[in-house]
Amino acid sequence: MAEDRLIIDQLKVTYEGVFDLSGLYRMINAFYYERGWDWGEKLNTEQILPTGRSIKIELTPFKNITDFYKNMVRIRIYGNDIKRVEIEKDGAKIPLQEGKLMIVFDGYVRSDRYNRWEKKPLLWFLRTIFDKYVFKEHYAKAEQWLYSDVEDIYLRVKSFLNVYRSQRERGVLGTQWW
Repeated sequence: MAEDRLIIDQLKVTYEGVFDLSGLYRMINAFYYERGWDWGEKLNTEQILPTGRSIKIELTPFKNITDFYKNMVRIRIYGNDIKRVEIEKDGAKIPLQEGKLMIVFDGYVRSDRYNRWEKKPLLWFLRTIFDKYVFKEHYAKAEQWLYSDVEDIYLRVKSFLNVYRSQRERGVLGTQWW
C-alpha cells in the first residue's frame, strides 16, 4: 500500500458573518484548475435545522508530481446556522448567506502511488531506503509544492471571506432578511 505522509495538519479558517458559499466553492475549484490539479468531491451534505442550514463539504484535490509521488489536499468546509440574506449594493439585490464557517486544510504527499514497491518484502525495504536516501530531493520538492499551494489557497480563502467582513464594517452592505 502507498505511504501517505501528513505534511499540513488541520490548518483552519473560521469565519462568522455574511459570505457567498457558491462563490467560495467556485474560487477554490478555479484555483486548483489553474494549477493543474485534478478534483474530487468526497462529501456534500446539507441538513435543514430550525436555527438554519448545516453543511458539510469535503473536497479532495490531488496532483501527480511524478510516477512515484502524488500531492493530495483534503479541504473540509463546515457551516452552521446558515441563513439566506439579501444584500443591497448600488441598487442591486445580491443573495448571500449568513452564518458560521470553519474550513480545515490537510496536506499529504503519497509515495509509490501505483503500489509497485509493495509486492514483496524486499521491494518494500528497498522503497524505504530509496525514499530516505535516493529520492530525498524529489520528496523535498513535492513537499515544497504542497506547502506553497496550500498556503496560497489558505490566504485566498481568508481574503475572500474578509472582503465581506470589511464591507460590512464600513457600512457598505446593508442586510435585509430574505
